[in-house]
Amino acid sequence: MKLDIGGNEAMPASVEALWAALNDPKVLTRCVPGCKSMTGIGPDAYKVDMQLKVAAVGGSFEGEIALSDKAPPRSCSIKVSGAGTLGHGNGSARFEIEPDGENGSRLIYKGTGEIGGLVAGVGQRVLGSVSKHLIGRFFAALRKEFEQPISGAAG
Repeated sequence: MKLDIGGNEAMPASVEALWAALNDPKVLTRCVPGCKSMTGIGPDAYKVDMQLKVAAVGGSFEGEIALSDKAPPRSCSIKVSGAGTLGHGNGSARFEIEPDGENGSRLIYKGTGEIGGLVAGVGQRVLGSVSKHLIGRFFAALRKEFEQPISGAAG
């Protein structure tokens, strides 16, 4: 089953700060819904362990993420693949960051994926809304990363 995603999000961070966050495994582990760990296995390549729930079906997922075609701090391509108790999948996406206002930036993303196995059985419409929900949770968590008060700052 094919899945297309795309959109853009305003972020309360400079282009450089957003780029740094999107390339930091610790930040991504905190922001990606269900992500338990992200371990480096090579330059710009990571092993990911996730615990996901799709509709009424939950399970674990192991996969890999690789970044390529990097043009810091503006754009990057991402490839993901993995399998688990819910099924298997792979996909690719491209994101671009552009300035948006004085201290903000805009993240523009577009990607496609292929999903098979048990998770594909919940249907295209349900998976589409679940993927939108998970993407929304990712961006909400990412925004919070930039809203953290800086400890020790005079204010």
